[in-house]
Amino acid sequence: AAFASVAWASQHLSSLGLVLVILLALMVIAGRQLCLAIMMHDAAHGTLFANKQLNQTIGTWLCAKPIWNDLSHYRPYHLQHHAKTSSNEDPDRCLIADLPTTKRSLIRKFARDLVGLTGLKFLVGRLLMDLEILQWSVTNNIQKLPQQHRSLFSYPIAFVKNSYGMLITNGLLFALLSAFGYAELYGLWVLAYITPFPLFIRIRNMAEHACTKRSSNMFDNTRTTHAGWLARATVAPLRVNYHREHHLMAGVPYFNLPVMHHMLLAKGVIDNPPNYVDVLKIVSAKSLNH
Repeated sequence: AAFASVAWASQHLSSLGLVLVILLALMVIAGRQLCLAIMMHDAAHGTLFANKQLNQTIGTWLCAKPIWNDLSHYRPYHLQHHAKTSSNEDPDRCLIADLPTTKRSLIRKFARDLVGLTGLKFLVGRLLMDLEILQWSVTNNIQKLPQQHRSLFSYPIAFVKNSYGMLITNGLLFALLSAFGYAELYGLWVLAYITPFPLFIRIRNMAEHACTKRSSNMFDNTRTTHAGWLARATVAPLRVNYHREHHLMAGVPYFNLPVMHHMLLAKGVIDNPPNYVDVLKIVSAKSLNH
């Protein structure tokens, strides 16, 4: 729908109207890219489908590969996060370790995301990972792999081996848009990936674990966040905002997480959650004097 809206706007609206539609389309597409990432996450837990093979196949080809990710690498990485949440062994700890920060610093982080600096950095990192120069990761905790005794030919071989799924799925999207005469609209997919998408990922990560207690207790180290319609369209697709419930019982499929949340509320085990604006206030509460 986002691609079709831009195609229609290019024929019927003024330049200003087209720009506004493009900006809205980028937000929508980035939200759907995050939705694919959450579907990959659920497939890694085996909860996207009841069938193991469907989780692997759909999670790989329809979820991970279009957004240049890898389910087979992501699964053990993410399960380590669940086993070691908030500890020094938590691979996601580096994503929120510098929080809280100041409002000025948070604005700078968001600005880097929106102008594409974070996204371009991610693209370079993903390229180096697929060339097997860097160890695979979805965080900024990057480690170099040994390069001794590697031949020049090993680099393109590694790239094709690791990137062919991304190239195939993105090639199919480009071909589909081309078939309708709008090949240039593929640029929206790429632009959304390097601009709003990193911002949405950052806000999602902040909401889940930032400024919670360094504890092994999942009621203390994980946060559930209230998501209205705008949050669900951008930073919280597929009920991912019910993150405390997910950590308590990772085998619960996303559509049952609200039920679990209300059961915990009714028993007085948890309080009403903050919303995303509340979370942004929490993570930007550091004073300039500290």
